[in-house]
Amino acid sequence: MTSSAILTHPIRPINDLPIDETLADALLDSMNDYREQLHGRRLWLACSGGRDSLALAALCVQLYRQGRLPCLPQLLHVDHGLQADSQHWATHVANWAKMQQIPCHILRAQVTGHDEQAARQARYNAMRAHINQDDVLLLGHHADDQVETVLMRLIQGAGVNGLSGMQPWRVQTQHGRRHALWRPWLTVRRATISNYAKRLALPYIDDPTNETGDNVRSGLRRDIMPVLATYNPNVIDNIARSAQLLGDAQATVNVQAEQDMQQTANESLQLPAAQRVLNINVLQVLPVYRQRQLLHHWLGQDEPLPPAKQLVDDVWNLTQRSDHDHQTELFWQARTHSYVVRRYRQQLYRLSNEWLSWLDRPLMVQAQPLSSLDLTTNDSADSDFALLTVRRSEDYIWQLQVYPDVLARLIESHIGALNAVLNIKPLDRKQRVQTALATRSQSGKKLYQTLGIPLWLRESLVVVSVVLLDKEHAKNEIPILLLSPFDRWILKNDFSINTKNLGSDIDDVFKNVISVVE
Repeated sequence: MTSSAILTHPIRPINDLPIDETLADALLDSMNDYREQLHGRRLWLACSGGRDSLALAALCVQLYRQGRLPCLPQLLHVDHGLQADSQHWATHVANWAKMQQIPCHILRAQVTGHDEQAARQARYNAMRAHINQDDVLLLGHHADDQVETVLMRLIQGAGVNGLSGMQPWRVQTQHGRRHALWRPWLTVRRATISNYAKRLALPYIDDPTNETGDNVRSGLRRDIMPVLATYNPNVIDNIARSAQLLGDAQATVNVQAEQDMQQTANESLQLPAAQRVLNINVLQVLPVYRQRQLLHHWLGQDEPLPPAKQLVDDVWNLTQRSDHDHQTELFWQARTHSYVVRRYRQQLYRLSNEWLSWLDRPLMVQAQPLSSLDLTTNDSADSDFALLTVRRSEDYIWQLQVYPDVLARLIESHIGALNAVLNIKPLDRKQRVQTALATRSQSGKKLYQTLGIPLWLRESLVVVSVVLLDKEHAKNEIPILLLSPFDRWILKNDFSINTKNLGSDIDDVFKNVISVVE
């Protein structure tokens, strides 16, 4: 059994069939443009079996056999089961690839949703899961696709970034995995690809929903583009050229926004992509148009699609407020993650919901004798420290790096005691502590305000103390540090320890480590 959507041409080798030099030049010129980025990286080709992707695969085979292409991509075909004949399509693509002696992988995907966008996302997710870090995914998008994309975004009210359309080279990062999307045919017309496929008698899959579907792209292709062509027969080339010019303009804007962000970001509070922070005082020095562009760039980090203008406007308004309301929060459901944007004092935070959920997890209590701290629990060549876990989940881990020998010498030099236990436990809201620079001890809200602890971090404070077990100091507890995931404060205690000297020594004993679990 086969599918009526598959053209009835027989599957045959295409090595010796004529090459379309327009398509070949576009591919090879683009390869030359991105030669440095492509060097040493594995190449995959997203092949639906349709005309465009099968034609690109065929051209790669021909150029490779002629020695004009340095490597042969591996095909990726995703069967997400939305079409009744999808299994036949997958088998057909695999059979064609086998005939051409090009590697092919059939992937399965589960679609969440019922529209074309959900199906596209499922395909990309399946391919991303299959390829490796820094691999390149080759796509068959062409000038007609580009024009449809630009018109769709124009209807939606996009700015320069959206109207620049699809980029010929784009690096995407998700969940710490990075890969590149390469589209060498964005300057090539659909008609050129169709003529090439016809000359080669390619048995491609002609999905009927491409023309008759009820989505916006199908409507533009079927109803609007023919009308626009009556006003200017070069409409596709002209709009595609405008997208390229807007892409150049957006690249210039991105450079400026990146420079502004480097000046504005609070690096001590960053944990990509969980928590990103801007200094509002520095932000407000910029002209308003650069503030808005910076916020657009800042919000869109770690996401494949940019934020809506309304969100950027709302965030900008939040930065302009002069009141002390720290409760306001803006929610953003982006493509890959959801976020909350909040302001605390003069810092603007973009917090992922995964990070906020992690901050709600209980803190671990540790009571470890200094003499028995395990120095083999870390993977570093430096085995002089131990790693004590304060909080962890499948996404993030907070650890305290401890140098027990240095700590033992520090205690002995200040107190004369040797036998001690290191305690790590959550700060109780009623527990009073006094930092080295404070004139008195505080607890609860007063302490949080004095130290500038944002609301969402107030359940993430731990006290590090040393319990002395020598007879002379039987069970005397010395608070040493108050820790949050991003800061530390040396604490005063009842012992005659010179905290000024202790401060520089403590830096050699404890290091706070927050990391993303790979």
